[in-house]
Amino acid sequence: MKVIITQAEAVEKGIWSQVMSMFGVDDEDEVWPKEEYILTEDQARKLELIR
Repeated sequence: MKVIITQAEAVEKGIWSQVMSMFGVDDEDEVWPKEEYILTEDQARKLELIR
């Protein structure tokens, strides 16, 4: 299973810094609120998006 989350959703859920780390994004990179990140099932579980 894959889970898709946008940058805006990650910020809203308070997990944006963790998503940034998972995808190698840093503060200097330009990102858009609707930019999508595809998480594996294990990543989604670590972020507590699914159980």
